[in-house]
Amino acid sequence: MFELKKSGDKFHFVLKASNGQVILTSQMYSSKSGAMNGIESVQKNCGDSNHFERKTAKNGKFHFNLKSSNGQIVGSSQMYSSESGMNNGIESVAKNAPGAEVKELE
Repeated sequence: MFELKKSGDKFHFVLKASNGQVILTSQMYSSKSGAMNGIESVQKNCGDSNHFERKTAKNGKFHFNLKSSNGQIVGSSQMYSSESGMNNGIESVAKNAPGAEVKELE
């Protein structure tokens, strides 16, 4: 499920797996419609593995970004201790995002 949240005058979303764990976090958007467009972009682009940018942090942990077709980052993962954990996170986004409902939180 996507959770859409307002923070001050900005909006952002997280994608949660069925177990409630956050698997993708968005940037901050200046409008609700911008955040909704970001959710649509995640749903559209998560099926193409080429849109996932796999990265290794300086501390040796793994993480990924999901990019839209224009190359803009639409979501970022948490840090994973192993490459296989990161790959499982990518699979979870690809599996959960396309049909996920959007829940607005206050």
